[in-house]
Amino acid sequence: MTPIVAFISMLLVSQIGITGDRLGLPKLQIPAYNPQSPEKIVLGKMLFNDTRFSADNTVSCASCHQADKGFTDGRPVAKGIHQLVGTRNTPTLINSAFYTSLFLDGRRLTLEAQALDPLVNPIEHGLKDYRPILDVVQKDLVYRGRFNDVFDVNATDIAITHVVSAIASYERTLITGNSPFDRFFFGGEKNALSKSEIRGLNLFRRKGNCANCHEISWNNALFTDNRFYNIGIGYQSIEKVLETYLEELQSSTGEENPKAIVLSHGQRSEFGRFMVTLVTSDIGKFRTPTLRNIATTGPYMHDGSLKTLEEVIEYYDIGGNKNPYLDPAIFPLNLSSQEKIDLLAFLTTLTSPRYRPNTDRLNSDDFNLAGD
Repeated sequence: MTPIVAFISMLLVSQIGITGDRLGLPKLQIPAYNPQSPEKIVLGKMLFNDTRFSADNTVSCASCHQADKGFTDGRPVAKGIHQLVGTRNTPTLINSAFYTSLFLDGRRLTLEAQALDPLVNPIEHGLKDYRPILDVVQKDLVYRGRFNDVFDVNATDIAITHVVSAIASYERTLITGNSPFDRFFFGGEKNALSKSEIRGLNLFRRKGNCANCHEISWNNALFTDNRFYNIGIGYQSIEKVLETYLEELQSSTGEENPKAIVLSHGQRSEFGRFMVTLVTSDIGKFRTPTLRNIATTGPYMHDGSLKTLEEVIEYYDIGGNKNPYLDPAIFPLNLSSQEKIDLLAFLTTLTSPRYRPNTDRLNSDDFNLAGD
């Protein structure tokens, strides 16, 4: 690393902060195969924001994961190259370092593996393979120097594994707790929540049964159990073809998509976890999303079909959309108008200061290097 590059990296990290505030979060486990360093994180952020890694030079990772929108894009479903529209809502990357699987269907187990997929997805970055990315980083003098500093590799030896390792290292810094809820529940600040918000917390944990899936432990709260459920959203899109498709699948030779039934891209998406496991009970299941910063990451559900948190509360209050694969069963909550107001008020307390939009804080640039 040249003296000037070293100075800039040191200055950037020292100005922004290294550890961040993790009140309410568990210990972060950094994988031994991809240790953190300030230089690697800076490189990862550069790669994360580079639109040259797409077929039309318009899409970067940051296109869908925008810091001022809680590292989502504010759209019902993601939009990629040539304004092509996907089928699923963009999940937040905040605290994704704690997930046990990635994507809404859990098809990847690490951030490194997850980072590979959007690059060659025909709708997202739209590349046919990873060669164009390697061409950029192997020819760009700044990238060449950075990769050499971080991975001790010459330009011709830079591989896609180096690229996604750096991106994943940056993504592991996108963690935050210290919300008003955390200060109240874990920090003992009794005035951190209003009376309405406290009533909402009690509803969340008891009558609403929200904490059954959006877990709160005694010493931390990820607000997800990292499991998969069918809650009734999107079932109508596959209802008419479902039984015939399953019959064809059972009589096929193990093909994921039998020739007799051609599913649309949208229909395939609605099968959810099933398309990963081919287990019938996984039809329509999607990973429990974290509720941290939920007020900044709408619209909601895997298809973005619910625009507001009020609509989400209403959906659960009426017992959801019924279907044979609903898991777990959703029973009407029969919330009063005041209870709905209180529950909504509590959900807004899960927004951490670091990612609160429209503030003067240095939001997405904080670096969390260690796992403690």
